[in-house]
Amino acid sequence: MAEREPYDGPILEIDQLSISFFTRLREIPAVMDFSCVVQPGEAMGLVGESGCGKSTVALGVMQDLGVNGRIVGGSIKFKGRDLNAMSDEELRDLRGSEIAMIYQEPMASLNPAMKIGRQLMEVPMIHEGVSADEAYKRALEVVTDVRLPDPKRMLESFPHQLSGGQQQRIVIAMALMANPSLLILDEPTTALDVTVEAAVVELVKDLGKKYGTSMLFISHNLGLVLETCDRICVMYSGEAVETGSIEDVFDKMQHPYTQALFRSIPLPGADKNARPLIAIPGNFPLPHERPPGCNFGPRCDYFEAGRCDAGDIKMAPVEGHERHTSRCLKFTEIDWMAPPDIGDQKEKAKVGDPVLKVDNLKKYYEVAANSMFGGGDKKVVKANETLSFEARESETLAIVGESGCGKSTLAKVLMGLETATDGQVLLDNQNIEATQIEDRDTGTVSSIQMVFQNPFDTLNPSMTVGRQIIRALEIFKFGKNEAERRERMLELLDLVKLPRAFAERMPRQLSGGQKQRVGIARAFAGGARIVVADEPVSALDVSVQAAVTDLLMEIQRDEKTTLLFISHDLSIVRYLSDRVMVMYLGHVVELGDTEQVFSPPYHPYTEALLSAVPIADTSVEKEHIVLEGDIPSAMNPPSGCPFQTRCRWKSEVPGGLCESEVPPMRKLADGHEIKCHLADDILARMTPVIKIAAE
Repeated sequence: MAEREPYDGPILEIDQLSISFFTRLREIPAVMDFSCVVQPGEAMGLVGESGCGKSTVALGVMQDLGVNGRIVGGSIKFKGRDLNAMSDEELRDLRGSEIAMIYQEPMASLNPAMKIGRQLMEVPMIHEGVSADEAYKRALEVVTDVRLPDPKRMLESFPHQLSGGQQQRIVIAMALMANPSLLILDEPTTALDVTVEAAVVELVKDLGKKYGTSMLFISHNLGLVLETCDRICVMYSGEAVETGSIEDVFDKMQHPYTQALFRSIPLPGADKNARPLIAIPGNFPLPHERPPGCNFGPRCDYFEAGRCDAGDIKMAPVEGHERHTSRCLKFTEIDWMAPPDIGDQKEKAKVGDPVLKVDNLKKYYEVAANSMFGGGDKKVVKANETLSFEARESETLAIVGESGCGKSTLAKVLMGLETATDGQVLLDNQNIEATQIEDRDTGTVSSIQMVFQNPFDTLNPSMTVGRQIIRALEIFKFGKNEAERRERMLELLDLVKLPRAFAERMPRQLSGGQKQRVGIARAFAGGARIVVADEPVSALDVSVQAAVTDLLMEIQRDEKTTLLFISHDLSIVRYLSDRVMVMYLGHVVELGDTEQVFSPPYHPYTEALLSAVPIADTSVEKEHIVLEGDIPSAMNPPSGCPFQTRCRWKSEVPGGLCESEVPPMRKLADGHEIKCHLADDILARMTPVIKIAAE
């Protein structure tokens, strides 16, 4: 590995940086008066909502702002040298060797037509002129460092032969090949499963320590920043609004926006009825529509007209805390410990009779073993294997598990987009498992509706919002005429708390959160009994998530809807759901009410899932359980228990039972079942994964 001269000053100094993008119409200021310092070996987290300028700062450091972007003020110094004053050649030498960047989407950084080994070897060969043998040796070393199985085989593979988590590890290995002094990570785990994310985060931390690399970690996930960084900088609308150590900012916050962010995320102990999440009112300002004075002013609980909007506000030091600053005129006057005003407490809806019963459901797909050329034997993909559960009126049943565990396949069978291979699905005691959506009657179609993950893909871009909702009402045969349907459409906009004027808007004029509300309005157009919400908030910002989550709860209370909430985010699951169903490789491995599933004894997979969830609370202690290996293929599942290849408790079960037999579903308590061979006395020894320290 290339050795560097030790440098004792700050690795990165950004001072009053301003970046603008120039269009034909106007100059759009993306970042204003931004300052931050990263010391050697320090990890700095950059957090904020989409559009706040986090990635623009990273691209500014890389001097990669494209044709329209320009640094219009301030400076960026790397090891004391001004990056803005460097020639293209100097920057080329620096990028990839001294400063490396890891992007959100790993495949964007890998050449699909080149073997992994060759791509890794290029880095030292280009930057340091080393021989191919030496480069191969280094590639093997870093692939081993990033804990990939069978490193030699990895180097011989093409990118498409690797899973998403493995690809992201290769990209990290590539960034570390030249032993950079500064590593910029732009949302490096957003596209990954929570268990893979935990392993990658652990890896980044360990490698940062091993190589002494300084890091700029960009994320919207406060829990992730808590686990990876030493310091944090909170951004809002192009400006840094608070910066300090993790402990100072998390426990002694000094800016209203930081406080609002924390109030909109579900922390352990949050209760959807007694202590609901508080969404940040209003919308994020567009860059050319920023308010005078404080950018956060129009959405701030502490706003004071004539003072907060009088002029530019500078960062000010917080007394008694080293390197803790806030961009707020009133931070010394605010009582930060005062409890929030949560308004009326909501009554929990009374859970009614079962609406949906699923009994021994199986969904298999036949695929050709050599599907590209259609030859060879047929293989069976077991997407869902003997699923049994029921969902009741007014209940939220969360379905959790990693990608590929069969959650979305189950949703497709319920919706009628797929038919079941075996078993039954009963809606109000009517069998629907074999009826495709086009053969279902209008009542059945309107009874089970879906809210999708990505609100951007589910609306017709050439149709107004009102027209799209009316179209759904026409399909559900609602109303005698257009006037009745139009009135119902306006009521649905009221239901999802969108102004009635939005009926005339096109989808492109709406934000992500507003589009998701239109999706929810459309799902409820036919008076849905069951709504399957497939990751409905994962594509949205933290503050918008709170509003959409709260909206779903409110509609559920009023309409007595059954909500099947598919998610991998266990924080939101704990907050929202009444019962939780954990899936792994097509099997239900644990089922119980939320309290039962979140406290021991657990299924070993549930235990690992809970350990992987990043929690934005310094008082929480977690047991670290990093799952080894990837999820096996559903085309070639392991024998016996589906989880046995990754289970840390397997050695406690005698006689190779885990490898030879699928465990039966067994009852631990009323309503709590797990599919596991572990004996009762071993289950009784399990300790809580998440512990909240006593106040």
